[in-house]
Amino acid sequence: MLSVIVIIIAYLLGSVSSAIVVSKLMRLPDPRSSGSGNPGATNVLRVGGKRAGAITLLGDVLKGLVPVMIAKALDFSDTVVAITALAAFLGHLYPVYFGFKGGKGVATGLGILLGLSPALGGIVLGIWLLILAVFRYSSLAALTAVVLGLFYAWGEVPTDYYLVYMLVTIAILWRHRANIMRLIQGTETKVGQR
Repeated sequence: MLSVIVIIIAYLLGSVSSAIVVSKLMRLPDPRSSGSGNPGATNVLRVGGKRAGAITLLGDVLKGLVPVMIAKALDFSDTVVAITALAAFLGHLYPVYFGFKGGKGVATGLGILLGLSPALGGIVLGIWLLILAVFRYSSLAALTAVVLGLFYAWGEVPTDYYLVYMLVTIAILWRHRANIMRLIQGTETKVGQR
C-alpha cells in the first residue's frame, strides 16, 4: 500500500510544472503561450533569462530525483523504484494540473536517471553539457545524451531501470520530433537566441 501511495505522489509531484510556477512567481509571460510554447527550462530561459531558466531546470530535475530517492530510501524493490521514476516522468509529460499538456521531459528524465543511477545520470549530464557547449542546440544536446546513455546503461543498471530508461528515451525522442525536423532543416534555434 505504501508503494502505491509513493507512486501516486511521484506522479502528482511530476505534474507540478516548474516552468509555469516560476514564470508566475517571477511575473514572466506564460511559457505555454510565449517563445516555443513549451513549458520547459529552455523556453523559460529564452523568455525570462538565465535565472528563471536555471530555477526551472532545477525544479524539473528535483521532481524526478526526489520521488526516486524516497522510493529507494524506503527500500522498495527495483520494480517499484522504476515505476515510481516512470510515474514522476509521466507526471511531467501529462500533468493532471494543466490539462495533461506538459513539457518534453528532458530535465525530469535527467532527475530520475540521477536517482536510479548517479553514474548514469552523471554521464548523460556530461554528454548534454558537452554537446550544448559545442553546438549550442539544447534539443541536439538532450537527444544525443539520452541516446548515448542507453549504451552505457546496458548491463550497468537493473533490467527494470533500463526498461524505464528506454521508455523515457522513446518519449523524449517523440516529444522532440519537431525539433529533429528543424535540426535537419537547419532552422532550430540555438540557446541564447530569442
